[in-house]
Amino acid sequence: MSLPAILKNRLSLPLVGSPLFIISNPDLVIAQCKAGIVGSFPALNARPASELEVWLKRITTELDEYNQANPDNPAAPFAVNQIVHRSNDRLEHDIEMCVKYKVPIVITSLGARVELNDAIHSYGGITLHDIIDNRFAKKAIEKGADGLIAVATGAGGHAGKLSPMPLIQEIREWFDGPLLLSGAISTGDGILAAQAMGADMAYIGSAFIATKEANADERYKQAIVDNAADEIVYSNLFTGVHGNYLKPSIRNAGMDPDNLPVSDPSKMDFGSSDAKAWKDIWGCGQGIGSVKEVQTTAEYVAKLRLEYDAARTRVLAA
Repeated sequence: MSLPAILKNRLSLPLVGSPLFIISNPDLVIAQCKAGIVGSFPALNARPASELEVWLKRITTELDEYNQANPDNPAAPFAVNQIVHRSNDRLEHDIEMCVKYKVPIVITSLGARVELNDAIHSYGGITLHDIIDNRFAKKAIEKGADGLIAVATGAGGHAGKLSPMPLIQEIREWFDGPLLLSGAISTGDGILAAQAMGADMAYIGSAFIATKEANADERYKQAIVDNAADEIVYSNLFTGVHGNYLKPSIRNAGMDPDNLPVSDPSKMDFGSSDAKAWKDIWGCGQGIGSVKEVQTTAEYVAKLRLEYDAARTRVLAA
């Protein structure tokens, strides 16, 4: 197992901040990268489509300036998430923007395409693909993805149903490339555990919602602080794909989170006006019990580093 060159000696922790729908913005991404972890955002967060170039120009400019001022401690690279689903009519435009700005890492979700991987590889970028089981993992690599993000049970957003242990084990039987693990990780101990299971890096999303840079309603941030795993429900009602959501937000919308109807997966939709109907339904993973306050991104990453180092020391001493 080894990290691609683009990630070597650029990270303070083996960690990617996952792309958060609506929430991830340039402020959060830049703060994550300066803290030494990969920051990312969904391309669809930049609206209208023309705004994506504005975001990419700002992120690349500010990180370049930071690196010039800090040659001995450069920022981590950033990533853009592309939803590779037929409902995303912006995909071609957004890929063109990624190529124009030579985005270092592109994270693909809900579909794998050879032409997308080829476009990112044309300038030396890498692609990581979200998967929820071994079958999808093999398809992604067959279509040219450089690495995989194993989205296990308990993850925020569109989580899978498999425990991280069998998911990582099955993938590692045939794949020795970059492998990240997502699923209820929110502590430095969890990052080390992901590596112990066979992943190269961890993938944390929900905990970053409760950071000062995140573009989230203050009620949403406080709900992350106030709740824990037992207040998460797994449903496909809101996008057509199963994901994890905070029960309080569903109750506030006038629904019973324990008796939700099932959605038709064929009506899956991302980014349309209809999706705004669920803007107050808050996605969230099961790992939020460790989040006790709203912090800056730098403060949260520093906390993770302390926990990670302490966990390594504890394990080595055992």
